[in-house]
Order: sequence, then C-alpha cells, then structure tokens
Amino acid sequence: MDVLASGAEQVVFCSDPGSGLRAVIAIHSTALGPALGGTRFHPYATEDEAVADALRLARAMTYKNSLAGLDLGGGKAVVIGDPRTDKREDLLRAYGRFVEALGGRYLTACDVGTTNADLDLVARETRFAHGRSEVNGGCGDSSVLTAFGVFQGMRAAAQHRWGTPSLSGRTVAVAGVGKVGSWLVDRLVADGADVVVTDVDPAAVARVRARHPGVEVAADTAALVRTPADVYAPCALGGALDDETVAALSAEVVCGGANNQLAHEGVSDQLTRRGILYAPDYLVNAGGVIQVEDERHGFSFARAEARAAGIFDVALRVFETAAAEGVSPAAAADRLAEERIRSVGRLAGIRLPR
Repeated sequence: MDVLASGAEQVVFCSDPGSGLRAVIAIHSTALGPALGGTRFHPYATEDEAVADALRLARAMTYKNSLAGLDLGGGKAVVIGDPRTDKREDLLRAYGRFVEALGGRYLTACDVGTTNADLDLVARETRFAHGRSEVNGGCGDSSVLTAFGVFQGMRAAAQHRWGTPSLSGRTVAVAGVGKVGSWLVDRLVADGADVVVTDVDPAAVARVRARHPGVEVAADTAALVRTPADVYAPCALGGALDDETVAALSAEVVCGGANNQLAHEGVSDQLTRRGILYAPDYLVNAGGVIQVEDERHGFSFARAEARAAGIFDVALRVFETAAAEGVSPAAAADRLAEERIRSVGRLAGIRLPR
C-alpha cells in the first residue's frame, strides 16, 4: 500500500528481534496536539493488513479527539501477534522504548488485546503510556466512561427523535455485552429500558443476566437485528452496519460503543434514507479517551465523568446540524470535527475516517 499517500504525518515500523516485537505506529495528525490512540494487539495475516488498520484507526482518532473537545491529535499502534500467546513483558517494554523514542508525538493507551496491566509494563520504558492501572496512578478501566458516553449519546438521540432524553419504556437491543456493552446495560436498566442482548460468549450473557434477570437474550446478532426494538446498540466488532443489517433493522435509532461500525461510507446515507437516526460511533464512544486523557492531569473520575457527560450536548448539535443541512449525522459529525481542527489553522490535506 502507498503509505506516503495515506494522509498520515508519520508511520513508524517497530522491530525488536530479541523480544519478537513487530509493530506499527501511525500518527495521523498532530494539528490539535500530540496524537493519542490505543495499542491494538492482533494476529494480522500480513504486514500490509496491520499497516492499513493502524492508518484507518489513527485517522478515526483524529476525529474522535477533535469532536470530544480534546487538545489532542490522532494516532494508533498495532502489535502483530496473538495476545493470548505472544504477549510478554520483554515485548511490551521493547514497544515502550519505541513510543519513548517519538518524544511525546504519540501517546499510547489500551485497545483491543491490551490491558491496564500491559500499559503498566509499557510505562516502565516511556513517559507516554496512559490508561495504566489505578494502583500505578492510572485511570483504570476506561470502558466505564466509554459506556457512559454511549448512554449520553443514546439519551441525546432519544431527545432528538422522541422529545425526551429518557430510555424508560424503550426497547434497546445490545449486540455484544463485553466490558462496554455490560456497563451500558447497567445504565439502560437503571433508566427503565427493556433490554435484549446477544454475545458470541455465553459467559458474558450469563454475567449480565445474573445482574439483571429481566434482560432478554436473542440467539445471535442476526436474530437481534430483527427483534422489534427502538434502539440498536452495536457494541462488539467493527463493520456491524452493512447493507444487509441496515435493510433488516427495525430500530429507529442506532447508537453503540463499537468502533468503525459502518461497513462502507454509503451506509450512513442508507440509514438516513430509511429514517434511522445514526449516532456516529466515534462521537458517542469517546468517553474512554476522555478518561484516558484526564490521567495526564492527575486522574479524577468525577472530572472525567463530567466532561464525558458533554457527549449529550455534542450529539444533539450533530443531530440538529444534520437535520438543518439535510445530511447524515456521520457527515455532520465529520464537518464539526474538521471545523475545530481548522480553527487552529493547521488543517492540511486531512482525510475523513472510514
């Protein structure tokens, strides 16, 4: 692939034969500040696949951080390997040395395949590792505020669609009840929503039902999509919103915690044509990055939660802008994120996240 034509400011290839580290760090933009984005540990089939994922995720982080009102750019790192078998202290510390060598242009944190404990090890070699465990001065599990932000986005969608920010009496279908999805279910049940869930891991479903026996269970995602519901919340894998899913959806609102939900760029327009209100994923799932960013200032959960609550107002603005301009919420969110970057006068050739 043509890395130089990708729109990224910098791409770093990291190799440490002693530990077996093979990684890619992509810095998409530092227009608003140092590039913040997590480290994904995944067994990519090829190096090109890893590079493409790093570039795509880094670009999305530029928009996420901008729309969240953070003075941060976008970046992402991917480590090539199976986190269940290849993740070792020497490898993580070698990765930390590469992060340190960038001198603060890239700030790393957790992502799929990495944990707070992993970032503790990375932090032994760099000042620029965040999302550490609480015992080591970090912010701990960022899925708590990720779910809180998704809930705030869902409340904003309810306000825009039905005139009230409450989910009470509404049916919400949650696809994926891992960390973020399970915290989201807690919020929804407390708000009086009827919840239907599914997950490929039966144990995850069992944990949710142990806390909330009234939660219903769909056989799989295909069944959940067709379940009568007011809101569909994709909280598992990316690409969850494809042509087939959009055609089958019965929900009036889509708002979930998964990253990169749109299978292709035309999906957002398909949702709009069907009258389905889409809450852009990188807008509503920004609570986690807000939590991680707060760690840089001496972590205060209350302060981070108050800032994440602002996702409600930003989401309302996105929905209102989309309606006024006759565009999809995804297009409106992109424009608002770009406007903030332009306001510092350093936007040059930046590309939209896909």
